[in-house]
Amino acid sequence: MLEFLQQDRPLKKIIPSAEVLKEKIEIHEDRLGNWLDMMARTVLDYTPRIISGLLVLFIGMWLITRIARLAEKAMGRRELEISLRTFLKSLISIGLKIVLIVTVAGMVGVGTASFVTILGAAGLAVGLALQGSLSNFAGGVLILIFKPFKVGDTIEAGGQSGTVTEIQIFNTILLTGEHKTVILPNGPLSNGTIVNVSRHGDLRVDIQLTVSSDNDLDALREQVMITLNSHPKILTNPAPAIFIGTISQGAVNITLQAYCLQGEAGTLRSELYAQMKTLFEREGIRPAIQERIIHNIKAN
Repeated sequence: MLEFLQQDRPLKKIIPSAEVLKEKIEIHEDRLGNWLDMMARTVLDYTPRIISGLLVLFIGMWLITRIARLAEKAMGRRELEISLRTFLKSLISIGLKIVLIVTVAGMVGVGTASFVTILGAAGLAVGLALQGSLSNFAGGVLILIFKPFKVGDTIEAGGQSGTVTEIQIFNTILLTGEHKTVILPNGPLSNGTIVNVSRHGDLRVDIQLTVSSDNDLDALREQVMITLNSHPKILTNPAPAIFIGTISQGAVNITLQAYCLQGEAGTLRSELYAQMKTLFEREGIRPAIQERIIHNIKAN
């Protein structure tokens, strides 16, 4: 009998272990069921959001592509530089895509406040670090859009004068009359005073002459006007003009004004001075003689 009881002890130990195992299985089944229920509810809740988000994403990407193309065509009609058109197209496309992604993330349920904060902080840091470059970039955009000058124009700006050889995003390059290359930053250039010498298409050349007051001014004006009207480089519209200036100490100041094409101003000025000298010699026009007063100081 004792032997039977001793043999029955392991069986009694096994029976409680099976019950504990059954309880554990039931607990895990409950946990699995709860997890599956939560997943099912999550899928049911987020499926419409995900579908709507994907639809908005695909439609938004299509619209962004169309908007970028329309913007490029509009910039092409305004005859903007190719480099500026490409840069602005990429800038518009990237900016709209960032806005679209943030919008889709918010629709799906992803928190976007921290993402927007990070973007804002990064933009502020980049803006502060590139403050001068961004100013030059904005100036370059304004110059290329409003076109106060174009490549080939002769301008005076920033204390420099020369022919515009290249308009870049950040700088404008001039070639001076001495064949010196001048690089002007677009920020100060767009905010400063710009004198476009060749914008109108013609230039006025002023010639200053001084003759004796003993000359017949009417005959002088007639002869000079004949010379101006016969010069091939002088335009008839606007017509050349002669102005009598001040009379001082037996001398008369005369100003000749003649218009010519932008690239012929220097040559015309030189030719007019030579022709006026020849005219004065041929017609016997007396130049002004400076009076000299000599004081004779006798020593006591």
